[in-house]
Amino acid sequence: MKTEFKTKFLQHLHQRKQDKGFTLIELLVVIIIIGILSAIALPSFLNQANKAKQSEAKQYIGSLNKGQQAFFTEEGKFTSDMSTLGVGIKTDTTNYSYSCTGTDSSALCMGKSKNTNTLNTYAGSVFLEGNPKTSRSILCETTAPSQAGLIAQDASDCAPMKAVGG
Repeated sequence: MKTEFKTKFLQHLHQRKQDKGFTLIELLVVIIIIGILSAIALPSFLNQANKAKQSEAKQYIGSLNKGQQAFFTEEGKFTSDMSTLGVGIKTDTTNYSYSCTGTDSSALCMGKSKNTNTLNTYAGSVFLEGNPKTSRSILCETTAPSQAGLIAQDASDCAPMKAVGG
């Protein structure tokens, strides 16, 4: 091999060691991969925030149902006045507004979503069944707030809503 070629080859090897870094194509590939991963992960991340807000309503309606059952045990009837239940739940929170209606034989408590586009609405019913009469409760949810008013006060199922607990 001629010395001229050896010299050029050694210069080329030396130059390659100094050219460190990423090419434009490598950077574009990384950006595309990050974009795809964020497009997949972002909706699920945002959905977790809504689930946390909805858990408030599930807990509150469940507590109101239990309060109605305790009130019935003591008074022999259900109540429409949430303050007499003694559960310490506000009628209005950041995400939901709560209300109850009660008769001698049943009660219906609602947690209506203030943001109907992203949060579900919840309803809880407490009713009497069996002989001797015992109280039973159900917890229902719907994405359409207009359906929440369709559940009967003494309903033993959630139609047209979806059952989520009892």
